Amino acid sequence: MAALFKGKSPFNMLIETLTIIGVGLIGGSVGLAARHRGLARRIVGVGRNRETLLQAERLGAIDTGTTELAEAIREATLVVVCTPVQSIADIVIEVSQYAPRSALITDAGSTKAVLIKEIERRSSPGIRFVGSHPLAGSAKQGPEHASARLFENRLTVVTPTQATNSECLAAVCEFWKALGSHVRIMTPSDHDAALGWTSHLPHLLAAALAGSLPVGLRDFAATGFRDTTRIAAGDPGLWAGIFRHNRDGVLAALDLFERELEQYRRALVECDEAALIDLLAKAKRGRDALGN
Repeated sequence: MAALFKGKSPFNMLIETLTIIGVGLIGGSVGLAARHRGLARRIVGVGRNRETLLQAERLGAIDTGTTELAEAIREATLVVVCTPVQSIADIVIEVSQYAPRSALITDAGSTKAVLIKEIERRSSPGIRFVGSHPLAGSAKQGPEHASARLFENRLTVVTPTQATNSECLAAVCEFWKALGSHVRIMTPSDHDAALGWTSHLPHLLAAALAGSLPVGLRDFAATGFRDTTRIAAGDPGLWAGIFRHNRDGVLAALDLFERELEQYRRALVECDEAALIDLLAKAKRGRDALGN
């Protein structure tokens, strides 16, 4: 760890310069959590919108912001890429070309297999990149919704490959732990299969339900409908990229879901109350097992 991060904080690391690319909800929360926990001497934000950068600076998520990537990564110790998944690979490659050779790079993308394969295909041998995905966030966007406690007691998945440097892997795991996360190591493909079920399919279903509501019935959409479709308020461009990147994982989950849905349809068509009770009881057990 000492070879990657100098000095010590209460969390046994001190990052000289933490550079966050994309200072919205996730990136802003990374900055706030790092500041709150004393993990970085200096926090630099990178983005396309100057007003967003100024807002992140006013909120304390970053010390300074810039729209110039090369400027931001010139002295970076750790770079965290918090942009939509469709842009992560390009950004990581650019960072690896212009950042110090000692800089460590990670990301917060919701898909892994496609972008990591692309990064490894296009990058030079020895790139100091480790993929990661904090399972935290909401449909809200922007640094104004960021929180220093967003990652506390939440799971972050770290996704090394055979090409991953073991020292870099350990450092990225420790970084997310220092932000308050529990860390689990998975392969990129296993991550995508799991998140296809638990994150991407639920968003697709919420979007389909919200999109199919007849306009004339909106006044009748009360708590149940609103709770079920809340995540459909997420950014369409971001989620289209996620669905495209994890196409196989989402389709596999959708196939299994359709089989379950067909059981409900059959029970309704056949007026089979016992079958409905069994299905609903199974669903209740599954949801109860998740806790609050």
